[in-house]
Amino acid sequence: MSDLRIRFDHVTKFYGSLCVVDDLDLNIAKGEFVSLLGPSGSGKTTLLMMLAGFERPTKGRILVDGEVVDDTPTYKRDMGVVFQSYALFPHMTVGGNVAFPLEMRGVGKAEIAERVAKVLDMVQLSAMRDRWPAQLSGGQQQRVALARALVFEPRVVLMDEPLGALDKNLREQMQLDIRALHNRLGLTIVFVTHDQSEALTMSDRIAVFNKGKIEQIGTPQEIYDHPQTRFVASFIGETNLLEGVIDGSAGNSLRVRLPDGRQIAAAASQALSTGENVLVSIRPERIRLDDLHGGENMLSARVADSVYQGNHLRIQLDQGAHNFVVHLDRKAEQHPPGADVVARFQPDDCWVIRA
Repeated sequence: MSDLRIRFDHVTKFYGSLCVVDDLDLNIAKGEFVSLLGPSGSGKTTLLMMLAGFERPTKGRILVDGEVVDDTPTYKRDMGVVFQSYALFPHMTVGGNVAFPLEMRGVGKAEIAERVAKVLDMVQLSAMRDRWPAQLSGGQQQRVALARALVFEPRVVLMDEPLGALDKNLREQMQLDIRALHNRLGLTIVFVTHDQSEALTMSDRIAVFNKGKIEQIGTPQEIYDHPQTRFVASFIGETNLLEGVIDGSAGNSLRVRLPDGRQIAAAASQALSTGENVLVSIRPERIRLDDLHGGENMLSARVADSVYQGNHLRIQLDQGAHNFVVHLDRKAEQHPPGADVVARFQPDDCWVIRA
């Protein structure tokens, strides 16, 4: 593909006998925002460090714009890097911090002044140019670090949990700011995070990591609505998983027989055979509650708990062999603990994956 920017070609990384990245293939296009999402120790940060040049692959190759960069020093890779710790120079002003990469590249003073002014305006920090890092808030310091990574116009921007130290409101605003910069400048961004909401908000595609491998890669909607493995279904947001066996198909739906003999219909996802053990994933917000019996995909249950969480009610259901979680609109009918209810969902609102 002519618009390919980064290629990980069968990349493996060992630390001693420990394999942290396992025979991984991944292509990233020019101008794409790809998040590497996974729990601690899943290999995502190690992959980013190999791309940046701070680590070398044990096996495989990393290519940028068609050229192998495994032997290319970090400073020659033309990549901007933003870390969680900001890593600003405390003895330099905001302007000095942002100018530093240009000075190291021998850019003339007039051009430095012009480019620093432009990038500080871009991150809305023009008025802070002469301040010291210690005089800035956490969010402002992170924007300085971002400006420093962008000022020399790198072909790739790498971000390693850059928003992890910020409070919730500021983190959410920075997510939107970075996303807007990406859209405006056409940047290629590789973003490491363990925050599912962050990845869903910002990314063109998400690569979900587990034990050194990519379990699934796709758009945020594909990852959330159509998980391919139990790990992805459980790690991305909250879900309910029902164990069952494929009992046939009807149109575009599969019939799944539950352990108690009941059947539910679910959207067909993979090439699954009759008799195969599967899991049915149902997101809490796709379920509705009432007290009417009859119809497709209904499960009788008892309300165990109801918690008000601002924009929704989180209902915990006791459903015999399964504990179910349901998210209802905060203005929905109240279902007090102990109430008998029927949980129902449409076939298109659940997803079948291999057990």
